[in-house]
Amino acid sequence: MRTTSPKTPPSEISSDEAAAPRLGGSEAPPVDDAAASPAAASPSQRTEPQDGGDDSAARQMIPDPILHVEGLSLWYGAAQALTGISLTIPEKKITAFIGPSGCGKSTLLRCFNRLNDLVDGVRLAGDIRFEGSSIFDPRIDINGLRKRIGMVFQKSNPFPKSIYENVAYGCRIHGVRRKRDLDEIVERSLRAAALWEEAKDRLDASALSLSGGQQQRLCIARAIAVEPEVVLLDEPCSALDPIATAKIEELMFDLKNRYTLVIVTHNMQQASRVSDYTAFLYLGRLIEYGVTDSLFVNPKKKQTEDYITGRFG
Repeated sequence: MRTTSPKTPPSEISSDEAAAPRLGGSEAPPVDDAAASPAAASPSQRTEPQDGGDDSAARQMIPDPILHVEGLSLWYGAAQALTGISLTIPEKKITAFIGPSGCGKSTLLRCFNRLNDLVDGVRLAGDIRFEGSSIFDPRIDINGLRKRIGMVFQKSNPFPKSIYENVAYGCRIHGVRRKRDLDEIVERSLRAAALWEEAKDRLDASALSLSGGQQQRLCIARAIAVEPEVVLLDEPCSALDPIATAKIEELMFDLKNRYTLVIVTHNMQQASRVSDYTAFLYLGRLIEYGVTDSLFVNPKKKQTEDYITGRFG
């Protein structure tokens, strides 16, 4: 069973790396001490995966998935948050996790780039394979994993820097130094995040001067600047107004042509609008998983039907 050492809660970690500027003005080191080398990865002591049950409603046959979860269980101390989760995530599609508060959606999402390693007392069983390789392999470079699997959080978290430096930050960490290269990356990322036209004349302005919706798009630009393969979005629209939400949803449609997107949302209408596949979780278990249109129109489980029709949750 894997255990982790005490660390900062993941809600305080930036979407690009565990290292981020502090509000006091000084920058944190560019590499988190727990992830500085493969040898420093959290110790693992494997246990047998817990069986989530032989349930056809929770199985979806996806050829060549980019992420493959096998019997994943997770505990926060003595409290079990996930039980026997098994599912596959298709490449260059949008997969949504839905379910009531506390059902394990965000916990599962944070497992994909091992942000839960940063929480004190977390233990895991089972496995997650990314492009065929276990993300829990003790030889893995954690920073490299988080570069390939980026995260955008519920609350936009721009650094107290300029718009330009926010986007360039992750690239600087990974060794990009030439201004010409950074200029190209910043413009490309802001264009991809549908923010270039609004920000191109004030790249030196503070990122904190942007509106809430613009800040969230900036965080998306920052995440994709390092060219990840997967982008995780943890309720990215929950604090936004309908106009800003529509812009983020439109952006997701464009991004899925280049990246695999996995989104947590409490908004079932949003899940039905933007996702290709939907997973319904309840009390830490995967209840049903399938093509979004089928799950919302003709769910296989009564529990799923009760949730999406508002009978509980």
